[in-house]
Amino acid sequence: MDARFTDEQDEIRRTLRELLGKRCRPEELRAAVDTPAGHDPALWTILAEQLGLPGLALPATYGGVGCTATELALACEETGRALAPTPLLATAVLATPLLLALGTDAQRADLLPRVTSGALTAALAVPGPALTTALALTGHDRRGEWAGGGRAGGVQARRTEDGWQLYGQVDQVLDGHSAGLLVVAAHTGGFARSRVLLFLVRGDAAGLTRARRTALDATRPQGRIQLRYVSAELLGDETVDPLPALARLGDTAAACLAAEAVGAAGRVLERTVEYVGQREQFGRPVGSFQAVKHRLADAYVQVQAARSAAYYAAWAAAAEATDSATVTATATTREETAGALALAQALDALHRAAAEGIQLHGGIGFTWEHEAHLYFKRAAGDELLFGPVHRLRAHAADAAHVFEEAGP
Repeated sequence: MDARFTDEQDEIRRTLRELLGKRCRPEELRAAVDTPAGHDPALWTILAEQLGLPGLALPATYGGVGCTATELALACEETGRALAPTPLLATAVLATPLLLALGTDAQRADLLPRVTSGALTAALAVPGPALTTALALTGHDRRGEWAGGGRAGGVQARRTEDGWQLYGQVDQVLDGHSAGLLVVAAHTGGFARSRVLLFLVRGDAAGLTRARRTALDATRPQGRIQLRYVSAELLGDETVDPLPALARLGDTAAACLAAEAVGAAGRVLERTVEYVGQREQFGRPVGSFQAVKHRLADAYVQVQAARSAAYYAAWAAAAEATDSATVTATATTREETAGALALAQALDALHRAAAEGIQLHGGIGFTWEHEAHLYFKRAAGDELLFGPVHRLRAHAADAAHVFEEAGP
């Protein structure tokens, strides 16, 4: 494994960091999260037209850049660093890979070029508390019971003369209130013979009601969607089970989320180090006190370790997608658990760095006007959506058979 970044990967990081540094400063960030959509459409257009971010990991056939999960994770690291409120996670990380993996030729040709251009955003509608189960990060559910089956916030699908109709509700859908396309997980086939399929729903479909929810992390907007006999199009072929595709998506999603958390952790730590180097107490910089040095050194080591884990998880996800036929059984198990472990480590590092940032900024760190609380809310919100950390680690341990007794 060559751990060095290529010139192209370095250029993606540099260009994106420069752009977000100019277009996603604290004042622009606060203005964007206060809009109904929760993000800046003008910034999204620039990211799409100038950098091709929505299609970064899509084939050139559909107008994409043709990169791998590694480049997508590096882009997420930079957006996480700036806490950029964009539909990148919902569209490029969670929804688009499903369109590419499961969609028919006609669906891909119609939808993916519009996603790449930035004209169409998408969201994966899975009940919020069940998202990590659906992505096989905190458990395996081969029957898809996490979808709810029309009960407890789920969605039920039924076939009609004109096609498919969906009925139900899904809460905590990332960018679900503003996405132009919804990929909805729904049960079909009745209670006894129920199975989960994925359906495409237009954002302006009749019978669809959407509302933005008040979330702990305002930079990660969420929506509630209600479907009342909404016409929908089946994603792909009815004979294909979408659950394995969702599980495979979990590896890439975890790597991108880990990189995003590492980017945020690194940035809040940088700001804290800068502040304690300038703030004086008892006639000397706060950062010169040994206790402060130790706390920041511990946080730095934790962030760097999480960054290494996130990079490895991104490499493993890309390798699994491009060279799965030659991967050994041992390597496959290791790469399947890399994403969940990297995400757990990154969430821990972000929580630690954000907490230290608030504490070491002193009185200003606890105020609404300062940005430190935004990083802490990102840490807490991500663990609620994609954790908890102990479940990520426990499932990875189970997948790797860590606690199973050795045979005779």
